Amino acid sequence: MPLKSQFIKQEFAYDGSQLRSLFGYLSHGVQGDSVISWIGPCSISNEHMVDGEDLLAGETIAGDQMVHFVLERFGHSLTSAVALQRLFASIVMELFREHVADSETAAMFRREGDDVFFGPGKMSISIATVSPVSALIHFAVNVTNEGTPVKTACLGDIDFAPEEFAHLAMKKLADEVASIDEATVKVRWVK
Repeated sequence: MPLKSQFIKQEFAYDGSQLRSLFGYLSHGVQGDSVISWIGPCSISNEHMVDGEDLLAGETIAGDQMVHFVLERFGHSLTSAVALQRLFASIVMELFREHVADSETAAMFRREGDDVFFGPGKMSISIATVSPVSALIHFAVNVTNEGTPVKTACLGDIDFAPEEFAHLAMKKLADEVASIDEATVKVRWVK
């Protein structure tokens, strides 16, 4: 099943409640494996914080303006979700490197696990989890550095238009998922 994508033009906040099964379908009419993106603020309450490490540390996850992605794939494990989450982080980093004009600036991007950094600034947040029916990922990139509890970098720092970035990221992700799915159905089993 191809990964369907949709960019929602209406801005709204991400509070963690959107990381649930059938969010794309019930809220935006996108049924099946999907990635939904939009722009809006972020403030995740403890009730909706999925990362146990962040909960134990009493972390605040917030930003005044971010590009959000909620991915859902049916019939996948948590390990598969984490692998896809890290692949998406690599895709995002590659997009940033392609977008900037020179190799010195491009070299300032790095991925650590599921996060993307630009120099000392953290550009993204991300979490992967599962529901009884699907694997779920929230990935978001700062549009601005306002309202963040840690040192950040943002799309504004590299003059990358948020909606353009969202469309390119979803397209690259959908192409990669299609390629992965195709690779799983062209091999013979071994004895």
